[in-house]
Amino acid sequence: MTNNILQNMSMGYGKLADYQNQLATGKKITRPSQDPVVASMGIAYRTDVNHITQYQKNVTTADKWLQSSDSALSQVNDVLDTIRELTNQASNDTYTPAQRQTIGDQISQLTQQLVTIGNTQIGGQYIFSGEDSQNPLLTEDSTGAVSINSTALANPSLSVNVNDGVSMPINVNPNQVFTSSLFSDLSDLKNALNDPSSTGEQIDGFLDKIDTHLNDVANAQADVGAKQNRVDTISSQLDAQNTMATQIMATNEDADYASVIVNLNQQQNVYNASLAVGARIIQQSLVDFLK
Repeated sequence: MTNNILQNMSMGYGKLADYQNQLATGKKITRPSQDPVVASMGIAYRTDVNHITQYQKNVTTADKWLQSSDSALSQVNDVLDTIRELTNQASNDTYTPAQRQTIGDQISQLTQQLVTIGNTQIGGQYIFSGEDSQNPLLTEDSTGAVSINSTALANPSLSVNVNDGVSMPINVNPNQVFTSSLFSDLSDLKNALNDPSSTGEQIDGFLDKIDTHLNDVANAQADVGAKQNRVDTISSQLDAQNTMATQIMATNEDADYASVIVNLNQQQNVYNASLAVGARIIQQSLVDFLK
């Protein structure tokens, strides 16, 4: 009988300690052996939350890339608008060869600016280089000739995973804006401006070409806008999923303080009673032994 009493008292003390641990940690269990079902479900729920968190990081990266791309495309649009305005001025036959040559020099500077924009980086990656994001898209040699990264053109899409089984491209296709025809047209325009025999009509002919490139930029901006809208939608979905997954994980793992306090008080009373009863029985057993 004494052994049973001591064993029950030990078990009661263990339950009391468990409730105290729940209050201290805020968790239902501190060891998997306390409740294997809660422990195994907790692992699964935590894995879900970690997956969602990673997707949220990917969406944040996508948003940064798209915002940077949109800003860069706006700069390209401004540069091409300036080139168009200068070309329109130079097409006036009242302009002298020297004045046109000055505009040609400006076109060279603006072409260099386009190269700089085309090699925009974020986090050490070139946002217009497709999958070859470790290398620049554009290179300009000493003569002003611009070459385009062939690897980027062959692999134009850079995608990230934004949910289970869902990936989306986060970059602007390098074949869409910074094309060989763009830099060829700008080179031809510069040469025409530097040629004293060029007529206003010949220079005016470049306006349609510039308009075509401006349309390419506008289309790229529209594509970026559509991607940004999709990223915003996915971000909202992930936020909702994360909230739900976190709540489910908390329901599985977190202790209910009100219930724990009630159970702790009840267990404390039971334990105190068992100590009192046990003390009397053990004392009587000792007396009987001495007799």
